[in-house]
Amino acid sequence: MPPQATLKALLEAGVHFGHQAKRWNPKMKPYIFTERNGIHIIDLQQTVPMVRDAHQFVADLSARGGRVLFVGTKKQAQEVVEREAIRSNQFFVNRRWLGGTLTNFVTIRNRLRYMKQLQGQRDRGEFDLLPKQEAAGKLTELEKLERTLGGMRDMTQLPGAVFVVDPKREHLAIHEARRLKIPIIGITDTNCDPDDVDFLIPGNDDAIRSVRLLAAGIADAALDGQMQLDIAKAEQAMDRGAEDEVEVESAYAADDAALFAAEEPAGVATAG
Repeated sequence: MPPQATLKALLEAGVHFGHQAKRWNPKMKPYIFTERNGIHIIDLQQTVPMVRDAHQFVADLSARGGRVLFVGTKKQAQEVVEREAIRSNQFFVNRRWLGGTLTNFVTIRNRLRYMKQLQGQRDRGEFDLLPKQEAAGKLTELEKLERTLGGMRDMTQLPGAVFVVDPKREHLAIHEARRLKIPIIGITDTNCDPDDVDFLIPGNDDAIRSVRLLAAGIADAALDGQMQLDIAKAEQAMDRGAEDEVEVESAYAADDAALFAAEEPAGVATAG
């Protein structure tokens, strides 16, 4: 069992603390255990298996070569989202969601290419050769692109899934992913609509410890899937290597047979 999927770990991270009862979304009622001092308490007995389901989905996706886009633009999620996405070789958006990031990905991909072009110019020192004002303008433009698109630098196609911290806040990302039928995994607090996500994780989306634990679980699941993919590729390479050896040995055997046949002495005629 992944360490992030135990009841003890979830309790210690405060995943069970929801929002004020007056701010709730009634659709979250099935996942609420009780109300305490005006705060809804999430039923972690339900959260545990749902976390495991999300982990299994991400591991399977990663094992097929799919990638996850982490999305979390609220202050307490920004650092965690960036760190866990980078650690697991995934993509992330942690500043501002640009409209059309998914639904107009052709344009976004062109902007990513332009960002890489500017990065190359900067790294080669070409900005230093430009007039001061022009160089400053390009540098400012590059910094803006890196701030908004830097987490998707190597994203050449749409992600296989989107992991969202706070679906209510990230409603634009949710809307685009749903339009494109991209599966959504979401840390869904008591003020969110559970119907917005495919893999629901009822939990605290505000506390840093809670977000850190749940995001790390998704990242670890992605790493597990990548390991499975690497093992499968290595086994395929070994199988191909074995097949090549058999083919070479067969070719040598055929050559040897032909050589011996050519050297076979002609029959000796007997005197009559």
